[in-house]
Amino acid sequence: MSFTFQHRASDSPLVETIWRTDHVGVSSFTSVAAANSEIVVTKLNGRTTFTVRGPETRFSPATVDADFEAFGIILKLGTYMPHLPASRLMNRNDVTLPEATKQSFWLLGSAWQFPDFENVDTFISRLVREGLLAYDPLISQVMQNRPLDLSVRTVRRRFLNATGLTQGEIHQIERARLAASLLMSGKPILDVVEEAGYFDQPHMTRSLKRFIGETPSQIPAVSMSLLYNTQPPE
Repeated sequence: MSFTFQHRASDSPLVETIWRTDHVGVSSFTSVAAANSEIVVTKLNGRTTFTVRGPETRFSPATVDADFEAFGIILKLGTYMPHLPASRLMNRNDVTLPEATKQSFWLLGSAWQFPDFENVDTFISRLVREGLLAYDPLISQVMQNRPLDLSVRTVRRRFLNATGLTQGEIHQIERARLAASLLMSGKPILDVVEEAGYFDQPHMTRSLKRFIGETPSQIPAVSMSLLYNTQPPE
């Protein structure tokens, strides 16, 4: 069974996109590589959980065997929670915050009401005001190859602190996701090799097998929703 996702834009400049889904029964899926961190709120067996997730540097198989509803906040690259650095959360080392009541969770000693799909922007704004969510503009400057009046060491430290990844790792992940998206849209493999900037088809094949978990010929049959950094509860 595949997942059906609904997405919407956010008014917050710190949010890439917001998604939601529900699921009934058992299903296997592939969690693909993603450079962005994410917040996921899940309703499962009458309980709500708040989970913070970091980047994924490789694909991983997963199985879900329960009925649930969930929505996620995919954060803009360079947005992070200072007390939960991305490097700590990488590769499915998720942190689920403790429940305070059925309607709230504990966050650094304070009870916070669970956000919902509609009030995400208000919730994000409050996190920023409280200093619990930060954004480092240096990340976009580095990704755009803009000159910086900072030492290489300082740039590297800030980049790793905000993303948990190097610029090269992000480039490789985003290139693979672009290639997968183009293949899903029906573009010929050799055209995608050129458009995504691979040296040749074997180069792209190795990349897609590492980050997406499929070969170029297999990807057109993969659900487009898998390109979102979503991991329903296992």
